Amino acid sequence: MGTHVIKMPDIGEGIAEVELSVWHVKVGDMVVEDQVLADVMTDKAMVDIPSPVHGKVIALGGEPGEVMAVGSILISIEVEGAGNAKDAPVVKEAPKEVPKAAPVVEAKPAPVATESKPAPAVAARAPVAREADERPLASPAVRKHALDAGIQLRLVQGTGPAGRILHEDLDAYLLQGAAPTKTAANPYAERNDEEQIPVIGMRRKIAQRMQDATRRAAHFSYVEEIDVTALDELRVHLNEKHGATRGKLTLLPFIVRAMVVALRDFPQINARYDDEAQVITRLGAVHVGVATQSDVGLMVPVVRHAEARSLWGNAEEIARLATAARNGKASRDELSGSTITLTSLGALGGIVSTPVLNLPEVAIVGVNRIVERPMVIKGQIVVRKMMNLSSSFDHRVVDGMDAAQFIQAIRGLLEQPASLFLE
Repeated sequence: MGTHVIKMPDIGEGIAEVELSVWHVKVGDMVVEDQVLADVMTDKAMVDIPSPVHGKVIALGGEPGEVMAVGSILISIEVEGAGNAKDAPVVKEAPKEVPKAAPVVEAKPAPVATESKPAPAVAARAPVAREADERPLASPAVRKHALDAGIQLRLVQGTGPAGRILHEDLDAYLLQGAAPTKTAANPYAERNDEEQIPVIGMRRKIAQRMQDATRRAAHFSYVEEIDVTALDELRVHLNEKHGATRGKLTLLPFIVRAMVVALRDFPQINARYDDEAQVITRLGAVHVGVATQSDVGLMVPVVRHAEARSLWGNAEEIARLATAARNGKASRDELSGSTITLTSLGALGGIVSTPVLNLPEVAIVGVNRIVERPMVIKGQIVVRKMMNLSSSFDHRVVDGMDAAQFIQAIRGLLEQPASLFLE
């Protein structure tokens, strides 16, 4: 038997170190070739580290949240034959449990446990004795499953990597007849529980980028309301006529189109600012970053060359990228290179917001929710669909007048949607 040492690979783009985000294996696990061993986080994306060999995990080289240099020992695997190291390297043994709240890239939906739907036939296991303040390892979906079923996670034996509690473990716990803890307790009872969540992985990167953006850029926001009644009527009409063959349209591809057209007259807004080199780069290509919420936090996949795509082309690309981001499958290239960002919380968009710039960009367009409101048009009160755009700009680069005129140009295009397609 020999030892195969896997080192932290060179991710590329001049990256010298990466953050170990989560282990998918533990010491003693048998692994096969191409099995994902760990996820690491670069400045731009989560990257899977697969196993190049079959064997048994004998040591782990780091813990989630640890920043590791490229070329450092990541994991050691016992293999048949000589391996790639004559002597097993000295590396840190894996802890009995990965630090609390390690992020999970892909979390499967939690099945709801009910009395009418029996749990699958799995082996019963005795409850585990943990300290009252000990936080067991589990994904957010599993925690919700446990909450819905009234199960205290600290009593459940986990069979996943590093003792992680899985949905199957909850089913087994219920199968053995353990009484759910969810009762009709006094909803006004005092609570003194606390939960500490390490800021690691994607959450750490988001925090760093948001802090950096607000510290370095001179943010200012501009809010304008837009009558989208005609635009929504056009969207509904196009979906009824072409939805079955071309796909359904949301509001976002129309806004992307409006941004593309408006930027022709405001090239200073489709730009990046290198504040260290004191250089502004204006770009002809419109690469629109679309802020997308995922299980591991906010991600911004990029619709490249939006100026060269049709309405349905942009709609299809937005949907594809959003799905990839939410599933943790977006590549580094798909998460970098934007020139301006579009952010929307859909029905949760509120009436106004102050979005944070996605540096080194100098503008971000924020979409608020659509509401029906009485408006006065030609002396008559009529009900119209109104929506606010809450957008932020870098005042170091974009003057207030230019920002206002840019948003007014978008407003004019959206309120007269036929103008979106006039050349």
